[in-house]
Amino acid sequence: MIKILVVDDEAHIRLLYSEELKDEGYEVITAESGEGLLELINRENPSLVVLDIKMTSHNGLDLLQDIRNQYYDLPVILSTAYDSFKEDMKSMAANDYVIKSFDLSELKSRIKKNLETAR
Repeated sequence: MIKILVVDDEAHIRLLYSEELKDEGYEVITAESGEGLLELINRENPSLVVLDIKMTSHNGLDLLQDIRNQYYDLPVILSTAYDSFKEDMKSMAANDYVIKSFDLSELKSRIKKNLETAR
């Protein structure tokens, strides 16, 4: 089963993404911060990461760089409420970028596309 890691500091977003992605047939694990993120990735071996950019305890763009340094081929989709980060040079290291919405059709489509590309 394909495993997706959702990293977001908002509990309602983690729950929404988790339930919707489980309904799509994915195994979902979640993290509320970047604390121990690389160890979690190493232990759980996800197929893809959905990463929030603005979290209270960590900057998602810095976490993205950490992920890229250790897991270069792991697909990462940035998920944020702000489209202004799309122009940030650090965000270009991500495979994709989506604006948060309660309609997850775009996120699901991007996940599917990135998983197919990674195979």
